[in-house]
Amino acid sequence: MKKIHLVCNAHLDPVWLWQWEEGLGEALSTFRIAAEFCEKYDGFVFNHNEALLYEWIEEYDPPLFKKIQKLVGAGKWHIMGGWYIQPDCNMPSGESFIRQILYGKRYFIEKFGAEPSTAINFDPFGHTAGLVQILRKSGYDSYLFCRPDISVKELPGEDFIWAGPDGSEVTAHRSYRFYLSQKGKAAGKIKEFMDKYPEKTPGMVLWGIGNHGGGPSAEDLEAIEELRKSSKDIEFVHSTPGEYFRDLRESGVSLKRFEGSLNPFAVGCYTSQIRVKQRHRRLENELYSTEKMMAAASANGLMKYDGSALREALRDLMFCEFHDILPGSSIQAAEEDSLRTMDHGLEIVSKLKAKAFFMMMKGQEKAADRVLPVFVYNPHPWTVEGVFECEYMNEFNSTRDKFSVPHMTCGDGGVACQDEREASGLSVLDWRKRVVFEGRLLPSSMNRFDLTLEALDKKPDMAVYDKNGFISIKTDRLKVKINKETGLMDGLKADGMKILGKEAFKPLAVGDNADAWGMLVDRFEDRIEEFRLMTSAEAREFANVKAHDFDPVRVVEDGPVRTVVDAYMKYGKSSVCLSYVIPRKGTDIGVRARVYWNEPDRMLKLEIPTAFGNSSKYLGQIACGVEELRTDGGEAVAQKWTAVVGEDGGCAAAFLNDCIYGSSFRDGRARLTLLRSPAYSGHPIGDNPILIEDRYTPRMDLGERIFSFRILTGTKKDVMKGIDRKALEFNEKPMVLTAYPPGGGSLPRKLLEISGKNIILQAFKKTEDGPGYIMRLFNGAPKKGRSLVSSDALGFEMDIELGAFEIATYKIEDGRAEPVDLIERKV
Repeated sequence: MKKIHLVCNAHLDPVWLWQWEEGLGEALSTFRIAAEFCEKYDGFVFNHNEALLYEWIEEYDPPLFKKIQKLVGAGKWHIMGGWYIQPDCNMPSGESFIRQILYGKRYFIEKFGAEPSTAINFDPFGHTAGLVQILRKSGYDSYLFCRPDISVKELPGEDFIWAGPDGSEVTAHRSYRFYLSQKGKAAGKIKEFMDKYPEKTPGMVLWGIGNHGGGPSAEDLEAIEELRKSSKDIEFVHSTPGEYFRDLRESGVSLKRFEGSLNPFAVGCYTSQIRVKQRHRRLENELYSTEKMMAAASANGLMKYDGSALREALRDLMFCEFHDILPGSSIQAAEEDSLRTMDHGLEIVSKLKAKAFFMMMKGQEKAADRVLPVFVYNPHPWTVEGVFECEYMNEFNSTRDKFSVPHMTCGDGGVACQDEREASGLSVLDWRKRVVFEGRLLPSSMNRFDLTLEALDKKPDMAVYDKNGFISIKTDRLKVKINKETGLMDGLKADGMKILGKEAFKPLAVGDNADAWGMLVDRFEDRIEEFRLMTSAEAREFANVKAHDFDPVRVVEDGPVRTVVDAYMKYGKSSVCLSYVIPRKGTDIGVRARVYWNEPDRMLKLEIPTAFGNSSKYLGQIACGVEELRTDGGEAVAQKWTAVVGEDGGCAAAFLNDCIYGSSFRDGRARLTLLRSPAYSGHPIGDNPILIEDRYTPRMDLGERIFSFRILTGTKKDVMKGIDRKALEFNEKPMVLTAYPPGGGSLPRKLLEISGKNIILQAFKKTEDGPGYIMRLFNGAPKKGRSLVSSDALGFEMDIELGAFEIATYKIEDGRAEPVDLIERKV
């Protein structure tokens, strides 16, 4: 007999076209109604997920929470999914996905004794392939999703084996006509499924009023019962996702395999509400680096590890990864709420991070007279080499008649450094200062640099780089040309290899519309117009300066560490200040874009032509993996980096970012997507206009936004080896601060050191319960990797081998490291 599993649910967005308080109210109402139906109707089973909503019920209606606990115990209410919320499933880091599951599963195990084996994400707008390994190592064997739907993405079947970058597999199912039904329409949806798939058994249909809560209705339950009675050859069961997948496995049906991410859909969501995405990335970076610093201080007996405070900040992060917050599809009030929520998390983390930093300064000697110590804590368990910045007070000179230049040492050796413009507006006084310096940081350690000042009669002149209409900068390994007629980079060679073509880093204003999701497109290539270089008069007005010879392309910083060139550009009512940061050492350059945007229904991209040919590959980091991205100009989603690899495999360029997710690539040109300005929650419906145009309607991301990139250049081997480490260094930056230590005591022991290039420390924190620490490693290479992992502070050493793109988690206790799963249980 044919069998159809009927899965009643009530999808409830805690935030979307409403703010969280309304979501809370609807959760209370929906859960009360669902509990009543569970008690009233024999055989009926209600399914719901998301620990956040249950936390709300527990706090705001304890009697209802206890009733639900009893219903779960009786098998009439099913804990579905097991995550904290349904997050966006492309943009959170791999570690953030793990925390969504870790926190959600532990909550449901503790409160209900329930652990689902099927993960569900009904409403998110696409799903990264990196989820597969995370699911398997969290105890899941199956996955239920809706988007991209059958009209957008061809799959080998609605049931299939989904494979991740490391080779892990889960059984996946794309639901029929999404996750909900309108009131009184559930039976009709079931009939449509029966007509479309007459031979399919087992089958599954999701039903229940949703989006703003709702769930079952008496009208629907009665109609389903009538359908059951009239369909003698079909068994209808009120069921759960896990029971469907169990029956599917037992049926013996052979399923085809699909490798890769379940994308694209709603490609505008990779960029909408860029402020939310920037704040999210910042909180991710600060939270996970602070955990590492606190673990180091705790392991050295210098402070208590405040797991409770960290979990509060983590809740802020997880909530704002919700699939209508992080993708930017919510209303403006919800955007402001989420920014406030993440600021709350950042405030918690900043205090914890500062405490750990100062504790790790223990054992440092007092400073000598007229010496200013600069401390840099490296949270990464490998040596980090780079350029660092630090502001300080010049207590030795606050007059206008002298200019103090810095000199720095580390141990017995000198360190290249230079003075640059500080953040304040007190530049006429030689008082508040900024030093930029090269540094080599020891792993998981506090590093000390000593700064002294030399008073000169005036600030040293910068070198002259103007040559034949270009600003030309040449170092031992780099040749860079910036066109003074366009403000764009017209050439970049690294170690003699041509890396970029002409007119690199060109800002483009791209045609767009009011659709916040970008639901009806898979690319943004229409009505492209270019920013142009400002005239001298426009540049004067933009910079608000009085000098008549103000050049719109100008060297603003120069010294033994780097040269910085600014270019001022404009389009329509918008302006961009591009800053090129050219180092004296190495082949990696920096690019910063300070954008003043006022172009409703348009998108801003930064175009980077490479010199590798039209058959180049375009790669991108995904959660716990790497994916080959599309090269047809369609919008792609990636995380902390994308890279262009030449068709011959010889040269490459990678673009590390600290705040974007969308980009596109065609004919050797990468276009990094910076922002877009559709209407808040602008939603296309049929042939209707997106908006009723009878008044002013606010648009997203008008105003000032700042973006930073690091461009890695060279051979494919040099660029791609260790790229995940470089991206992590760019995001989880070492903390730099001037301070005078009291002296005395002994130096803290090193928390961790990891050899090799491709294995990163994804997380290091205290266990969720009991003694010990959790260490999570990830191999970012497409082949096996070995590494020696050691800790002076915790007294262990281990030789590990990780497979391609493998996550490995260990519990560290009493000098031993034992493997655990992502829920922190022994394996």
